[in-house]
Amino acid sequence: MASDINRVILIGRMVKDPELRYTQSGSSVANFSIANNRIYTVSGDRKEYTSFFNCIAWGKLGEAIAQYCKKGQRIGIEGRLQQRTWDDQSGNKRSTVEVVVENFQFLTPKPGQEMSSAELSAPSPEHEDISYSNDNPFSDDDIPF
Repeated sequence: MASDINRVILIGRMVKDPELRYTQSGSSVANFSIANNRIYTVSGDRKEYTSFFNCIAWGKLGEAIAQYCKKGQRIGIEGRLQQRTWDDQSGNKRSTVEVVVENFQFLTPKPGQEMSSAELSAPSPEHEDISYSNDNPFSDDDIPF
């Protein structure tokens, strides 16, 4: 049987600082939301619409996001959509769809390193975005700042 496609790529700003928690078995998991803006025109008027996406990142990936990403910073994420259902305290069925992050990139420069528009369109090695994936675990020594 062929597998269906479930891929999501988003760029947005962190809505608030990520929350890092641990499961009962000791696995780390970070929860955060990003705001993604869409600009469009209606009858010559420029409009802006913001969507908010809940995200979840497991393991070292989640730990890195929780440690280095803060409210307001831009982040690029790649992953898949996941739907969860549960019964709330009143017995009502609840459901949510979230992005399970499998890869991300820091898109906000380190403090004191402002990027020009030329650098953003043609990044040099010193401003290269850092990307981490669940398939390629890393240690704290690998983080360049």
